[in-house]
Amino acid sequence: MISILIPVFNLDIRPLVGELVDQCKSCDVPYEILCFDDGSETSYKAKNRLMDFSSVVYQEMTKNLGRSAIRNVLGKAAQFPYLLFMDCDSKVVTGDFIKTYINHLSPNTLLYGGRSYSQQKPKDPSLLFHWTYGKKREESSAEERRAHPWHTFMTNNFLIPNSVFQKFNFDESLTQYGHEDTLFGLELARNNIKIIHLNNPLEHIGLEPVNTMIKKTEQGLQNLFILWKKGTPIDTKLLRVFIRIKKKGMAVFIGKQFYLYKSLIIYQLKSKFPSLILFDFYKLLYLCHFELMNQKKFINKN
Repeated sequence: MISILIPVFNLDIRPLVGELVDQCKSCDVPYEILCFDDGSETSYKAKNRLMDFSSVVYQEMTKNLGRSAIRNVLGKAAQFPYLLFMDCDSKVVTGDFIKTYINHLSPNTLLYGGRSYSQQKPKDPSLLFHWTYGKKREESSAEERRAHPWHTFMTNNFLIPNSVFQKFNFDESLTQYGHEDTLFGLELARNNIKIIHLNNPLEHIGLEPVNTMIKKTEQGLQNLFILWKKGTPIDTKLLRVFIRIKKKGMAVFIGKQFYLYKSLIIYQLKSKFPSLILFDFYKLLYLCHFELMNQKKFINKN
């Protein structure tokens, strides 16, 4: 009935898989768990190879495929009618996680369970910004998400009919981090695939330090810029502000200020009270900076 699909990268997934196996057995339904490693370090592979469950398939890719491609590979390998995708850096926090999804199965309908973060602040101060961002920007109830059903969809924890996924895969043109989940959601929305939001979250345990968050944010902004340039923009508040600034001829000026403020903003984000407003400002600065860099490349080519 259900295929649980987990792309694996640099994490010991044995606790997560063990909990999922227990819950699937208690529901007494046919299931499989596919865990495909996408280029992890040897130490993590060695741990995950020790998994010994008859219903679990662990497989290692010969090279890193990327966030979109590895999910497409998992989807094609699945054998059951419903696919439950989840991130490997997740923790099951309820005893009826699998049962909740099974109780809501419906053809041509996507189910999204949500994302949560620990109630306790991380002991490592370098992870405080990620936790703060997650609590304020990513954690939300099903009731809150239903107000903007596709805008609040993320790919960390969702169930989709296999028949639907075979028609609408992840876009593999975006090879680096950022917005592949947004594109996937928009494609489903354009094709009138219904989404139901549930209070069935997985806790995100893969907190990352500020520098890593900044790097991934910049990659996501590059993808946002590329999609806009291609004429397939993703409607975000940030992009709308950027376009208004560009029309007023201010993007180049703001882009030139990027390195003036970069270190100061990152320093603040590493503090005990990281500012999400400053983080938003950083994203706008970077987008304008990226526009400036692309203009210079164009001039140099000509």
